[in-house]
Amino acid sequence: MCAEAEAAPGSAQGPAMALAFCGDEGNSTAYNVDHGVLNNGCFVDALNVVPHVFLLFITFPILFIGWGSQSSKVHIHHSTWLHFPGHNLRWILTFILLFVLVCEIAEGIVSDGVSESRHLHLYMPAGMAFLAAITSVVYYHNIETSNFPKLLIALLFYWTLAFITKTIKFVKFCDNGVGFSQLRFCLTGLLVVLYGMLLAVEINVIRVRRYVFFKTPKEVKPPEDLQDLGVRFLQPFVNLLSKGTYWWMNTFIKTAHKKPIDLKTIGKLPIAMRALTNYIRLNEAFEAQKNKRPSSPQGSGSIWRALCCAFGRPLLLSSTFRILADLLGFTGPLCISGIVHNVGKGNNTIRPQTKIYNKIMQLSTSNMSMGEMTAGQICNLVAIDTNQLMWFFFLCPNLWAMPVQIIVGVLLLYYLLGISALIGAAVIIVLAPVQYFVATKLSQAQRSTLEYSNERLKKTNEMLRGIKLLKLYAWEHIFHSSVEETRQKEMTSLKSFALYTSISIFMNAAIPIAAVLITFVVHAHLTRKADFSPSVAFASISLFHILVSPLFLLSSVVRSTVKALVSVQKLSEFLSSDEIEEHDKCPELRSADAQSKYQAVPLKVVNRKRPAREDWNNYTTHTRRPIHITEADDFCVKITNGFFTWTPEGPPALSNIDIRIPQGQLTMIVGQVGCGKSSLLLAILGEMQKISGTVSWSSCTSDSEMGEDISPEKESPVEMEFRKRGSVAYASQKPWLLNATVEENITFESSFNKQRYKAVIDACSLQPDIDILPHGDQTQIGERGINLSGGQRQRISVARALYQQTNVVFLDDPFSALDIHLSDHLMQEGILKMLREDKRTVVLVTHKLQYLPHADWIIAMKDGYIQREGTLKDIQKSETELFEHWKTLMNRQDQELEKETTIETKTVLERTNLRRTMYSREALLKDDEEDEEEATESDDEDNLSSVLHQRAKMPWRACGKYLSAAGILLLPLLVLSQLLKHTVMVAIDYCLARWTSDAISGKMEGELKNCSHCEVFNHSPYSKIFSILCCLGIVLCLVTSIAVEWTGLKVTKKLHASLLNKIILAPMRFFETTPLGSILNRFSADCNTIDQHIPATLECLSRSTLLCVSALAVISYVTPMFLIALVPLAIMCYFIQKYFRVASRDLQQLDDSTQLPLLSHFSETVEGLTTIRAFRYEAKFRQKLLEYTDSNNIASLFLTAANRWLEVRMEYIGACVVLIAAVTSITSCLYSKLSSGLVGLGLTYALMVSNYLNWMVRNLADMEIQLGAVKRIHGLLKTEAENYEGLLSSSQIPQNWPDRGEIQIQNLSVRYDSNLKPVLKHVNAHISPGQKIGICGRTGSGKSSFSLAFFRMVDTFEGRIIIDGIDIAKLPLQTLRSRLSIILQDPILFSGTIRFNLDPEKKCTDSMLWEALEIAQLKHVVKALPGGLDAIVTEGGENFSQGQRQLFCLARAFVRKTSIFIMDEATASIDMATENILQKVVMTAFADRTVVTIAHRVHTILNADLVIVMKRGLILEYDKPEVLLEQEDSVFASFVQADK
Repeated sequence: MCAEAEAAPGSAQGPAMALAFCGDEGNSTAYNVDHGVLNNGCFVDALNVVPHVFLLFITFPILFIGWGSQSSKVHIHHSTWLHFPGHNLRWILTFILLFVLVCEIAEGIVSDGVSESRHLHLYMPAGMAFLAAITSVVYYHNIETSNFPKLLIALLFYWTLAFITKTIKFVKFCDNGVGFSQLRFCLTGLLVVLYGMLLAVEINVIRVRRYVFFKTPKEVKPPEDLQDLGVRFLQPFVNLLSKGTYWWMNTFIKTAHKKPIDLKTIGKLPIAMRALTNYIRLNEAFEAQKNKRPSSPQGSGSIWRALCCAFGRPLLLSSTFRILADLLGFTGPLCISGIVHNVGKGNNTIRPQTKIYNKIMQLSTSNMSMGEMTAGQICNLVAIDTNQLMWFFFLCPNLWAMPVQIIVGVLLLYYLLGISALIGAAVIIVLAPVQYFVATKLSQAQRSTLEYSNERLKKTNEMLRGIKLLKLYAWEHIFHSSVEETRQKEMTSLKSFALYTSISIFMNAAIPIAAVLITFVVHAHLTRKADFSPSVAFASISLFHILVSPLFLLSSVVRSTVKALVSVQKLSEFLSSDEIEEHDKCPELRSADAQSKYQAVPLKVVNRKRPAREDWNNYTTHTRRPIHITEADDFCVKITNGFFTWTPEGPPALSNIDIRIPQGQLTMIVGQVGCGKSSLLLAILGEMQKISGTVSWSSCTSDSEMGEDISPEKESPVEMEFRKRGSVAYASQKPWLLNATVEENITFESSFNKQRYKAVIDACSLQPDIDILPHGDQTQIGERGINLSGGQRQRISVARALYQQTNVVFLDDPFSALDIHLSDHLMQEGILKMLREDKRTVVLVTHKLQYLPHADWIIAMKDGYIQREGTLKDIQKSETELFEHWKTLMNRQDQELEKETTIETKTVLERTNLRRTMYSREALLKDDEEDEEEATESDDEDNLSSVLHQRAKMPWRACGKYLSAAGILLLPLLVLSQLLKHTVMVAIDYCLARWTSDAISGKMEGELKNCSHCEVFNHSPYSKIFSILCCLGIVLCLVTSIAVEWTGLKVTKKLHASLLNKIILAPMRFFETTPLGSILNRFSADCNTIDQHIPATLECLSRSTLLCVSALAVISYVTPMFLIALVPLAIMCYFIQKYFRVASRDLQQLDDSTQLPLLSHFSETVEGLTTIRAFRYEAKFRQKLLEYTDSNNIASLFLTAANRWLEVRMEYIGACVVLIAAVTSITSCLYSKLSSGLVGLGLTYALMVSNYLNWMVRNLADMEIQLGAVKRIHGLLKTEAENYEGLLSSSQIPQNWPDRGEIQIQNLSVRYDSNLKPVLKHVNAHISPGQKIGICGRTGSGKSSFSLAFFRMVDTFEGRIIIDGIDIAKLPLQTLRSRLSIILQDPILFSGTIRFNLDPEKKCTDSMLWEALEIAQLKHVVKALPGGLDAIVTEGGENFSQGQRQLFCLARAFVRKTSIFIMDEATASIDMATENILQKVVMTAFADRTVVTIAHRVHTILNADLVIVMKRGLILEYDKPEVLLEQEDSVFASFVQADK
């Protein structure tokens, strides 16, 4: 039976006969069956071939015929399938089986080499078994794909036969005394076990699926995800081999090269990975924790427990894989740890964002308004803290894997080098705390950098938002220096960041060199008899390299753990913050039938043709439904004895509130600025904290919408109090828009009804605005879309409230940003017709007292309490004084709408602005198709191919721009130091190779001469050279790391400074045509990339590239044969990186672009909380969040998968390099006496290649994305600046010019841009010193352009303006603008103090500031604030009402005591009483100054000295107002008539 017996020596029968199954010796004992057939070894081997042949014969026809024809008809996703029970186990066992069979074949061949003739039976059965094993798994795979388990019968027979035949062979081995000492015995034993296990797996499939031997087979459908063709992320569904090698990604990456990847390409997330599934899991765990410990529900501990409970299993699994992979890493070249490693890194993204979102939905408003929790903090929770947690879970397997790796590494070193290894390892371990210290410093520096950059961005954002004001007031330099100052601070912390980064890079590179140096010098000198051979030396070097990475990673893992702990702390604080009161929790969505409930009731139309005066005095003539407040259910909302506050400790903002809002009628709330009107609405909606009292909603508005009617009599007051309110259509004072199309903003998640939509658009006069937009009502608006003006935003917000089919509508000051015309139209068509005729309850907050006659019920407020409520008639009777006060304010008639009026509106101005913006934006887009300079205009296919070619090309030009910004000194230093460093590194290793080779050959010579008295090999010359080289290497490491970071700092400083200079000096036109968001992105994301990411990527890229090159060079030097194999590998590598880079870039951009809507959805929700909750739309917004989260997660999953795909392929190429290097060097060693030192050197380098290859390609892809930032910034740097220089020097301009304020306008023509039409044509006018001029005209007539011409904000291409004898075109811009004053239509305040807002140049005394505030009616307001003039103004002046902000802007203009003062519709958002006061002030306080007023309401300029009426850029009338009024046909007279 034994090989010896079979290979009995006999006469060889000649070469032709030398090949036979049992060998062909003459005496042929091989065919002897005297002792029974089974005792003949050859027969048993022949028997072993039978099962394999059987399987091959049965399966081949099925595979070729069956699936060849059927492949097109497979019902499921062709590339994925169902998994039968034991799927993974079967694959693993098959892999092990193949490995054992390869060993068996090798063993057979080696045994066969003993005899002269060939004994096929020694290795042929193993060969057949190998083929059969491969066939079995292919066959199984196809059965799984088509879900046809009956065919598995063939495999059942095969495993049974194979198991039996192998067992027979094994038993015979035992009988013949072959034991564990022989390899073939062990292999056969292993095979028996493997076949047995595979048989068990097969039987288990029958047991579970019952496809045979059972009456009713179990029907199993493929996973739900695969029936949905939208799911393209196949990792959970593919077989084990494809999972491990990411084979399923191949087609995806190929298609990415053909056409760009978008959300459609990557499809949907598998169900188990969707946000909703994970949210439910996390929430259940969270609730379970709460119930376990009801006393302390929301500490950070409970969050950790919930996370572990929900996501512990995959983490445990990936940690186990991680430890296995690390241990395999130690087995060196032969085990390609890549596969295990990659399967282990599993795609585990956990983000508790959904949980945060649900919390936001219930946040109490007071937290927000009092600044306890700003929108920014919440967005940070979402953007940063959840990310920290995700990273922690990503890195946490390393926490337990690393100590294992370090311990094993040190033990192996000890085994190789003895005591000196411990000294080397001690160096590494002692320096680990230093590394940790550097890492903590690094994160501190990063944190402070982040704080400063946030501050800088806030300032930049304010500067860009208020850029028009800054230019008009010539304050650019103040804000420029303020941003620069913050940037300086940021640069300081960036410097320390760069310093610590370079130290960290340096330590990473230098520690292994130092450790190796100390270890080997000690080893050579201390232990004289020690084994100092190349094998030991190079194995140790590899181990040192392995040891460094866990130590380096350990510091970042520890840091990440600390960050995660902090984040969870923040999350737990957030999740336990105050919520809105319980009875306002979200009810289920209301049923659809309730919506039409109130529509059929007709209501008599109010007669609007009757003159208004009559309305005021005899409004009893109106056919109004009489109001009986006594009826129990005739109110919609009732508040009794209500006290409300914003903060729990603070004083009540509303006190003693007792009101009823009648059902189905129009209620108006009036009162002065800041008396609590908006607060009252929010209190009713449950957004304020209630101190005492009750708010009850009538059943009609609430329960009826859920389809149940409760009669009020049966209800107790408590039930009434907690009755859920239905949906309320609410338009807030500050319009809130979604980042969506105009249509989506108006329909707001409701179904689209064309007729209703048209009616609403008409009522809000939105059609003309929509016509201007580039894509009509499908244009994106909101943060990321086109910036609309205040009035347009407000009308869209009101349109949303009108469109909804709710019973209750709350409108908070909807007219504030609208002019008379629009207001009247909206009141008539929208509020009276659409809402009141529908019997809907309307609550309207307004300053427009002329609409009071339309109100069924009036609530007058004063200082947070109710002054009076009732009908207008009641108030006229009981509060005559108040009524008269209102009447005087009402100095205009309710004009008839039919009369064609020619009143000018600001709407048209808005539209012109919008049209201008649109026009120029399109022109800009035409000029500047970014990045496509090279794309040629040819046929479509050519174009596509050239674009794809562009996508595959590296942006070398941007790279050149980046490096050239570093300057002439740094660049050569950078390049040279890198090259030198790597040369020295190779020299160190080469020196070591020589040293060890010489040492071993010296030792061998000594042993050959066998002399004990020969001199011992002298290590010192070698160790000296080695030490010098190592020290040089360490120094060079420091130089290179510092050079890279220094370059980065220099570039970033230069780019930011030039960008800021360019932007701040750019003409106004640039800001009108470039979206603010895109400019801000250059300052935020792009600057951040250049600040922090590019230097690190550059360093990493250059290091990994040079290491690869030096490794390949060394291997080629050691074994030149390697170069032949290098060519195909290099070609493969090139194509892999080319495909990967394109896919990776697209996925990276997708990941970023899907994160944006997710984050903006959060910020959007935080801003619009009150509106969303009023509408009861929490559920819809949650749903939206889940969609955004899923699309973001699928992008990042694909990105991870693509990185793994690359990693696996690079590992394989690396493995090939190791294999080829090993084979070539071993053969060279055998034939051409290559020194063993060099072999060690070659193999050490070969082992590093796979890792560096992977990093090189990854960094190349990152670099490509990051250079996009440089490219975009360079795009902005091409902007032309305004011409600030003047022809006159400062000495030629009188100090106090203009002192008189005389203005001469001669033949002036003005346009916005050289390619646009003129907006003023040949205008002539003369204004005497101290005159008060009023300018009116319809929108688009050129009034605003007229005011901008004084400041040279527009392009004056003809004519001139002379002020006090000086032509303004000759003045430096700074001088001109600083000597005039203007008040703009939109009030702009900056964050800072009130003092800073009034006088940023710090020129005025306190008394001057107080005087200005007094003139602007603000003195008492500011006096009441803590800090007075130093009171804080929040961003955008949010802590003041719109009216107050406008008053501050007036005060700001008063502070600049200039002799010319321009008011551009400055009183638009102020109530009439305040406006009248202001008009008087302007006439008195500015008696001696020239004032130019652009009129919003014509009656404001009736007292002017001169009136200019404009039309289409020409002056139509130019005279005193009284003269113009006397002329019957004058346009001015018709304006005034209309404005009465």
